[in-house]
Amino acid sequence: GNQSGTNDTIDYVTIATTGNAADFGNLTQARFQFGSCASLTRGLWAGGYGDYNIIDYVTIATPSNATDFGDLTAQRSAVTGCSDLTYGIFAGGKQSFSYVNTIEYVSIATTGNATDFGDLTVAKGEFAACSGD
Repeated sequence: GNQSGTNDTIDYVTIATTGNAADFGNLTQARFQFGSCASLTRGLWAGGYGDYNIIDYVTIATPSNATDFGDLTAQRSAVTGCSDLTYGIFAGGKQSFSYVNTIEYVSIATTGNATDFGDLTVAKGEFAACSGD
């Protein structure tokens, strides 16, 4: 659904072929400005506008609705995510319209709440991130 810019739709494409996106399922809560990351088997989405602390996940090989993974340490939007094959990192974002310098992580293979990882050098949100393996 789409209300005030929020959306709960998950789409996917098959990268090996050209074509349009197809419906994968839905997030547990419609929202936007969340961070995302993935391993080879799971995709995760965390936070979101409306000060959500939700972390959702799907098993990439099986189109379905997202399931609750756990929670961020605090509610925030404008979160940035990245990952390697083991850990997902969620950094920065906004809490009650103020940027934060929080970095936290999850083990992608094991559901659970995020844990403090450290701090960014400055409080910020809505930035790009990348990672390598």
